[in-house]
Amino acid sequence: MSIYVGNLSYDVTESDLSTVFADYGTVKRVFLPTDRESGRIRGFGFVEMSSEAEEEKAIETLDGAQWMGREMKVNKAKPREDNRENRRPSGGGRRNNYSRNNDITIDRD
Repeated sequence: MSIYVGNLSYDVTESDLSTVFADYGTVKRVFLPTDRESGRIRGFGFVEMSSEAEEEKAIETLDGAQWMGREMKVNKAKPREDNRENRRPSGGGRRNNYSRNNDITIDRD
């Protein structure tokens, strides 16, 4: 299981988050996604702890807690949905108004 931690300060580090969650058990891993373009933290992260009981205690205690000037949102992480197969290319996948079939003829006089 993994814990989702949202509404984080953009100044938070993995070490900061690990320290906070260490009060509730052994932290196995901390991950803070960053923006591809700016490299800045995206304002949320994930924490894995060594047991589900430790994770539940951390969630129960830290959800809604004030930390670094923000109210943290802490809950069980949900599996990521892969929406790529549901996406359509912009413009419907065509760059012009012509049909894809080859029965277009052009008269050149």
